[in-house]
Parts: sequence; C-alpha cells; structure tokens
Amino acid sequence: MKYTILFDLDGTLIDSTNAILNSFKDALKILNLDIKEDIKIKNLIGYPLKNMFAMLYPDYFNLIDEFVKIYRECYSKIYLEQTTLLPKVDQALHLAYNFADLGIVTTKGGTLTPILLESLNIKKFFKTLITLDDVKNPKPDAEPILLALNRLNKTQENAYMIGDTILDIQASLAANITPIALSCGYGDEDKLKKYSQIFPNAYEAIIYILNIKQI
Repeated sequence: MKYTILFDLDGTLIDSTNAILNSFKDALKILNLDIKEDIKIKNLIGYPLKNMFAMLYPDYFNLIDEFVKIYRECYSKIYLEQTTLLPKVDQALHLAYNFADLGIVTTKGGTLTPILLESLNIKKFFKTLITLDDVKNPKPDAEPILLALNRLNKTQENAYMIGDTILDIQASLAANITPIALSCGYGDEDKLKKYSQIFPNAYEAIIYILNIKQI
C-alpha cells in the first residue's frame, strides 16, 4: 500500500513571505490602521486571514471582512511574482511522488491556490488540495486532514503531515496521523520539537519517511 503524505503550503513548500506581508500592509494602509512589525505578522502565518487580523487588531473586529476582501484584492495582483518554492522542494516532491499519494492541506483560499501551484509547476504532484474554502473547521482541527484522507480514499495508516507550524502538528495529532515539523517556515522551533521530529526542509523530511519505509 502506498504511503500518504500531506503538506502544508506556506513555509513548508513555498516562500510566500513577501506576498503575504505586502498584501497585509497594503490592506492596512487602505483601512488607515497602524501597521504592525513584520515579525508579528509572520508569527501568525498559518492561521486563516480572519484569525490573523483578529489577533493583531482585536479592537477592530467590525473590519475583519473588509480587511480580508481588500487583502485578497492586493494579493491577487502580486502573489505569482512574489512567491517561490523553498529550497529542495522540487527534489522532495519528485522523490515522494514515487512511493506516496500526495496532498496539500492549507489555510489559504481555494480560488488562487491552484493557479499558484500550476505556476510553480508542482500541481501535478498532488492528488488532492484542501483549502480554507473546503472546511468549516481549519487546522488545528482534524477536519481538513480527515477530508484529504477521505478524498484520497486512504486511512490513517502510514499517513504523515509535514508542516512548519504548531497548527499542522496539532491537526495531525487530532487526526491520528504522524506529524513531521520543518524549521524552514514560520513556526517556533522549540514548540515544534516538543511534539514532532523536526527537519530543515521538506526534502530531509521525505528522506526520513523513505528510510522508515525501507526498514
């Protein structure tokens, strides 16, 4: 039976920092809100946009929907040119594709994400894509991972979730699959190490899974 490997996207397979920060700050300027330091925004990447805004601007709850709308308009203009693959991702996916069914589980929206994957020439590797638009309860809830497994017609056996934040780890544990953490993204390494094996990039994580498979 083939293994199952699910991937987060931002900070795991792609470097979307500039696209996210620039869109975030442009939206804040339009709303005339003070712009937080980059590090405060980056530390929340992985959460849905609404949650990020609410955590940074708890006194402006009434502006959440407007913020998300403006952010997406700004993001749509720059995301392709300001997003790149992280190092060794191409090698990781070519290797993983040979022995596993691959999927993506992300909190990004469903409209632009397939276009981005196609632009980066990695869409071909994945049999399923679960975005924020597909679920009621995003990570850290188990729902998106369980939905991915269902769409792949797979069980939790020999299933892994590779991600860069504690949300990915918590979702994996909630769904009863094996979490693997990466240090190349936005998560706190010390927190990640408490719950998971941690590797510098997706390629090293795939090598680790492949070695387990071959034992």
